[in-house]
Amino acid sequence: MLYDLKNPLDRERFKRRCNALYKKEGIVELSEKTKRSNQSNKYLHTLLGFLAIETGHDLEYAKEVFYKRTANKDIFLRIKDDELLGKVEYLRSSATLSQEEFSTSIDRLRDWSSQVAGIYLPSPNEQDFLASIEVEMSKYSKWI
Repeated sequence: MLYDLKNPLDRERFKRRCNALYKKEGIVELSEKTKRSNQSNKYLHTLLGFLAIETGHDLEYAKEVFYKRTANKDIFLRIKDDELLGKVEYLRSSATLSQEEFSTSIDRLRDWSSQVAGIYLPSPNEQDFLASIEVEMSKYSKWI
């Protein structure tokens, strides 16, 4: 359940829920939800697009295989028990990452790309390079 602690009604609901869980003496998890900026999402999308173009794969492949399964396996790969199939692997959505996990995942992608694929991915402050990638992505939009 998400609570907006700026809202007085949600603050009260949060307190009641916390107190109820506290009395149960169970195992709980508390985390703060932060929204990533559109700029962060755009930056990741640009890096993945460039990687896709440079390797000849589509964007989804670059995202799933290079970004999630290879460079950031420990962040994205999860295993759950399925009553019919047993243990099943699935990939976590990048939307569920904390800001720290998101930053780490991008750093790892950039490192992996440079070291393994031999492809330099620009940092967020290399605006000219990023702009040129966006132009290239628009040219290849049918294929990526």
